[in-house]
Amino acid sequence: MRTVFTVTLQSSGRQFPLRPGETVLEAAQRAGIALPYSCRAGVCGSCKATLLEGHCEYPRNPPVALSGTPASQHAILLCQAVPTSDLRIEAREVTSVEDITRRQLDVVVSDKRLLAPDVVGVWLTPAPGQPRLQWLPGQYLDVLLDDGRRRPFSIANHPGADGVIELHVRHVAGGGFTSWVADTLKVGDALRIEGPLGTFVPREDSVRPMIFMAGGTGFAPVKAVVEHFIALGTRRPMRVYWGARRAEDLYQRGLAQGWMQRAHALSFEGVISDPEQAPAGLRVGLVHEAVLEDQPDLSGHDVYMSGPPAMIDAGRKLFVDAGLPEDRLYYDSFDYAPDVLAQILAGRAGIAER
Repeated sequence: MRTVFTVTLQSSGRQFPLRPGETVLEAAQRAGIALPYSCRAGVCGSCKATLLEGHCEYPRNPPVALSGTPASQHAILLCQAVPTSDLRIEAREVTSVEDITRRQLDVVVSDKRLLAPDVVGVWLTPAPGQPRLQWLPGQYLDVLLDDGRRRPFSIANHPGADGVIELHVRHVAGGGFTSWVADTLKVGDALRIEGPLGTFVPREDSVRPMIFMAGGTGFAPVKAVVEHFIALGTRRPMRVYWGARRAEDLYQRGLAQGWMQRAHALSFEGVISDPEQAPAGLRVGLVHEAVLEDQPDLSGHDVYMSGPPAMIDAGRKLFVDAGLPEDRLYYDSFDYAPDVLAQILAGRAGIAER
């Protein structure tokens, strides 16, 4: 297929061609170049880059994540931007994921447990004759549905020799696939998945203290990344914050508290947003506010955050205001599945699957 334009990455000088109608992210992935992304729907802002030269348009979804961004910053969203000329951009490259092959494979449900009143833990193993999925801690996968739709779920563990994949699935009433997982899926059932996806992965080339902030089941990828650093024996200080509305939503609080005995310098804080639902010993408030109360100057930190869009959006703005360089802020936004997002943008109701 003919190419129409070329994208040049300012920092590395790497170039890749685009096909007609391709987004910058799609073309980069086809060329084996890993650029940051999460939701792939233009909402979360993980893939925001700086446009130095050229022009693009947004024919698929509106670039919601650019709302409020000053025009002088010349920001684009890689997952939605379709170039109308050659481009030169400044974007973070995540080279650690470039050598991992994205593939589809069949898996079998090896275990299923209720983690909270509305959260189900699902453990998957490769089906007989299937290879193990290779991934980095913090990445996610798509469950492929029979009708061609996809449902993304973060992987809650780091890779092991047994190839087991751990997922935390929040059951949303009327939520289609999540209702099926909660009510119908059973041990021994087969699923087809594709992965790994995403660039919310550990950055090991830093010596700075780390802050992790999770909201709800956004704890899943944070758990994977934190346990990876613990397994490495890192000496870097780690502060982990997990926000939820009710205490029972901190469904693996005991596990997180146990990290403090295993890690060199790790603290854990559970934060409950509903004062009436907070038992003694748990902090009350919004989780991003708790982070800033404890660490008002973030200029010397690396920050990882994962959870619902409202939490991500608040943290993204306020943490940068607190001195955090934007290129040291890594996040995974649990946004709407693309087909559900389309319904929302059309003015109809929808629910978040991841």
